Amino acid sequence: MAIGGFISNRNFGSFIGSGKVCPTGRAISRHRGERSGIASARYAQGSIFYESLHCQMANGFTSGSSCSSFLQVAGHLDEKILKPLATYPQQRRGRCKCCLSADPSLGSWLRPNKGKCQHFNHVKAIRTRTYYKSEEYDITEPAAVDSMKAAEGSSEVVLASSWWEQVPKRWVIVLLCFTAFLLCNMDRVNMSIAILPMSQEFNWNSATVGLIQSSFFWGYLLTQIVGGIWADRIGGKVVLGFGVVWWSIATILTPIAARIGLPFLLITRAFMGIGEGVAMPAMNNILSKWIPVSERSRSLALVYSGMYLGSVTGLAVSPMLIHKFGWASVFYSFGSLGSIWFALWIKKAYSSPKEDPELSPQEKKLILGGNVAKEPVSVIPWKLILSKAPVWALIISHFCHNWGTFILLTWMPTYYNQVLKFNLTESGLLCVLPWLTMAVFANIGGWIADTLVSRGLSITTVRKIMQSIGFLGPAFFLTQLSHVRTPAMAVLCMACSQGSDAFSQSGLYSNHQDIGPRYAGVLLGLSNTAGVLAGVFGTAATGYILQRGSWDDVFKVAVALYIIGTVVWNLFSTGEKILD
Repeated sequence: MAIGGFISNRNFGSFIGSGKVCPTGRAISRHRGERSGIASARYAQGSIFYESLHCQMANGFTSGSSCSSFLQVAGHLDEKILKPLATYPQQRRGRCKCCLSADPSLGSWLRPNKGKCQHFNHVKAIRTRTYYKSEEYDITEPAAVDSMKAAEGSSEVVLASSWWEQVPKRWVIVLLCFTAFLLCNMDRVNMSIAILPMSQEFNWNSATVGLIQSSFFWGYLLTQIVGGIWADRIGGKVVLGFGVVWWSIATILTPIAARIGLPFLLITRAFMGIGEGVAMPAMNNILSKWIPVSERSRSLALVYSGMYLGSVTGLAVSPMLIHKFGWASVFYSFGSLGSIWFALWIKKAYSSPKEDPELSPQEKKLILGGNVAKEPVSVIPWKLILSKAPVWALIISHFCHNWGTFILLTWMPTYYNQVLKFNLTESGLLCVLPWLTMAVFANIGGWIADTLVSRGLSITTVRKIMQSIGFLGPAFFLTQLSHVRTPAMAVLCMACSQGSDAFSQSGLYSNHQDIGPRYAGVLLGLSNTAGVLAGVFGTAATGYILQRGSWDDVFKVAVALYIIGTVVWNLFSTGEKILD
């Protein structure tokens, strides 16, 4: 690991694994003849390589031996570093023949005279910090070396930085949001599985089951806009953390409420919707501050794929838990996972980069792009927001998009059973396929969109391309369903429809942050409210259409709305900032 640090960082100061670059020349003794150099360290198994390296370098640099003596000790290291060193002139009495002044101190040996010598310019650091017994030793004096040797018998070298500490902080935030959305859909879909044994135990009829299933949306609709306002005012960390804790508690209380009575269960499910309703606006707010535009599509795609994978996980795990431990175990186990996530969120997450004391200056500069981070909004300019055509393009497109999406996800098991003649077990297994397809293609679309932006294509063009795929792809595959003759081809069309639908994550779902990053939470709250209404009305309208018509009629309505969304989006949407 120490050798790896030497190779990857291209400087001597980091080969112990600390990753810290220190001022040049301080590891070299300030007094002639004094033996000090790169810190020596023992590996946990007792390797003596570093001791040899220390002695060879110290002797070589002070006694006038050639620089190549160092190569003999570490000759197997990266040729890109060591091969050029082989041509360096001999150093005698602390002088470089080609450029150094008469100053006899070894410290001047590392400092080229007036920029004439470039032999060691790329050697950024010699001084290294090593951690022994959780104490920091600055190995620049013999006394420090002696104190380290005294501790050798009972200690191990602890690397100063671990691989997870090298992950950019903005992607730590993305991964935490991804996990939150994974839990979000796990807790949401478990009721669709548990409702079967619950209805048998409590003697619920179909109307009661439908009422329970819809009660979630009562709360979910209430907090879309409120959650966005709250996030834009006080920050996404508090709001998303509140949402996860709130819906996790509601999930755990669900079995208790069901046993008390139906009204308590309906209230609990509505409360759960309140918690999940703030999640998307809060996430959008926090990512608008943490993610630069060149990484926006892929980060959002990853977070939203957490929802899809959460559905897959919930649908796959719930039956096993119910079979072994009963239906209540699903709510207790899934709900308790929120406490683990919340502990990590409190420790690692911040609403904006300027609030994070651990964020490196380089990453902060990359995120902010030279712009000064603005304070959270205090007043929402509703009149200004609602007067912008791109905002209405978002709202209308979100409605058209979710109409088709919710129809497919809600009625797909029925379609498989009634039209394709699959049994309920086969229908349940095939219901997982669209979620997996969406998870994969959402991330593919995100990388494509960010690549196009990085290559100079305008954000407006990229958003229109990706959302057009998200509209026209599902429309095309739905029109093919009436022409296929085998169940396998029908399932393939459904999977392709949902896969192309996932490109919307790089289209309209990314556009809130483009047009108004300070109001990203409010904008998503507005458009997602329209999206939820589309799901509610679309699900009900589908049942009405099936009573009087056929599945072809259902798909024709969805295709018509996809085309309307495509036209509105390409005429009125933009990737430029219109709200500041």
